Amino acid sequence: MKGVEDESLPKRMKVPSGNIGGLSDSISVGEQGSCSLGGSMALQLASGDDKVVGSNRVISKVGFVRIITEAIYSLGYSKTGKHLEEESGISLHSNLVATFIQQILDGQWDESVKTLHQIDLIDESIIKTTSFEILERKFFELLDGEKEVDAGNTLRTQIMPLNVNRDRAKELSYIMASQSHISLDKTHTQESGLCPRKKFLGELRKLLPPTVVIPEYRLVRLVEQALDFQRDGCRLHNSVGEMSLLVDHQCGLDQIPCQTVQILKEHNDEVWFLKFSHNGRYLASSSRDSHVIIWVNVDGQVIMRRRLTGHGQPVSYISWSPEDDQILTCGEDKTVRRWDIDSGECLCVYGTQNLGLLSCEWAADGKHIYTGVTDKSTRMWDLEGKEVECWPGYPTYRMTDLGIASDGKELVTYYKEDGVVLFQRETYPETVIEDNQTITSFVLSEDGKLLLLSLWNGDLHLYNIDGCLHCIGEYIGSKRSRFVVRSCLGGLKQAFIASGSENSQVYIWHRHYVKPICSLSGHTGAVNCVSWNPANHHMLASASDDRTIRIWGSKQENS
Repeated sequence: MKGVEDESLPKRMKVPSGNIGGLSDSISVGEQGSCSLGGSMALQLASGDDKVVGSNRVISKVGFVRIITEAIYSLGYSKTGKHLEEESGISLHSNLVATFIQQILDGQWDESVKTLHQIDLIDESIIKTTSFEILERKFFELLDGEKEVDAGNTLRTQIMPLNVNRDRAKELSYIMASQSHISLDKTHTQESGLCPRKKFLGELRKLLPPTVVIPEYRLVRLVEQALDFQRDGCRLHNSVGEMSLLVDHQCGLDQIPCQTVQILKEHNDEVWFLKFSHNGRYLASSSRDSHVIIWVNVDGQVIMRRRLTGHGQPVSYISWSPEDDQILTCGEDKTVRRWDIDSGECLCVYGTQNLGLLSCEWAADGKHIYTGVTDKSTRMWDLEGKEVECWPGYPTYRMTDLGIASDGKELVTYYKEDGVVLFQRETYPETVIEDNQTITSFVLSEDGKLLLLSLWNGDLHLYNIDGCLHCIGEYIGSKRSRFVVRSCLGGLKQAFIASGSENSQVYIWHRHYVKPICSLSGHTGAVNCVSWNPANHHMLASASDDRTIRIWGSKQENS
């Protein structure tokens, strides 16, 4: 293990020691893991007072039966729906509302407007807005029936006097005058789709209060919300698929890549960095042995494809091109090299006289690259090695990390020991993130919207940098006392965070929880870097001082 000069691009940097509390809430690999909200979700009908149902006695029986009835009808079980209404004595809709719905389906527009006024609607604006929509529909059906005179009368005597949505009323006048109603507005025509009046009714329902007309698929929406709540509260959920309605949702560690499935031993010295390609097909790793290895993921097995040689000293950083056909590498020789993945050829060596390059990153367009330079500046180059632009940096800190935010125009780099800066390369406005600890490394999420900071005391802080900038998570547990150890986001919807550690462990957190959900044992030296496969939520790679790369998979994947 090696200490680091401030100006060099090491795999790590010496920092003050720190001590983190215990991991009482974490799960070590091998333990049974599950996640449940606890308690039964089963409905308990109240005894005695039959106006409410449920153990908490907050659900109206009438409302509950009505949304069940609506769900039954929406599934196409009309006879069953009618039977439920008869047996319960609870109608889905009042007689007036039922009449109104049938009138809409039958195209009885004037009658439906009259009925609408008889329904107990307190808000006059709802009546006017709904009437406008109904009469507009009448207007178009008359035009489609080539009844231009009646359509004109409807516009003048019924729609205009409502005095609502005046701009739309003017459009209707223009349509009437131009006689181009068919080409200008097909949304109301009989040719616009299957059962257009049913679709129109669905839009009208959105205008009426839910106490009057039950919103479509209301029960389905409530069930979806309940499932979302259970899933979001599960610390181990990491797969896409159907969720059971019969039991409370729970996941075990079989969702998490916590089993060693491969040990890669092709490097001859400490492995300092590794990163999966954007498509998850390739893995690139770099080492103190000065080599870069390209691995290919074939049906879940990671196989060595090519060894890249050319750097004269240890290689500590890799960046994949947007198309995953090239990589950038940089290291302690303070040069950046661009490589072709298929041929293994070094396409370009970037550098500048009397200055060293310490970090590298691809531009979003794939036609330029960015580098951090020893004079603290950030520079942009074209692919042939010509310097395009230079932004002066801050003299107080190093340039060993770079990031590109989600829009491709915003760069992230160091500002000072406990801060990073986001700046627009075209307009130059800056946003500074200052933490209360020294920042040893940082990484952006795959979509460039989240920024994960690794701190000197082993903690990690997560920031949202898309829109309103704020800290959304803090994580403890990783052991770090002397060197830079890198972390990453990954898993389903980037819901997890992984980090190496100087105690030879890999730690995994859920983004919503402070303490790790599990720690992975296997390495015999410090774990310097981790990378989560963006295309396979159940594959994680880690690089260690023990000269190996471990590929971690889930029990689910291996069963």
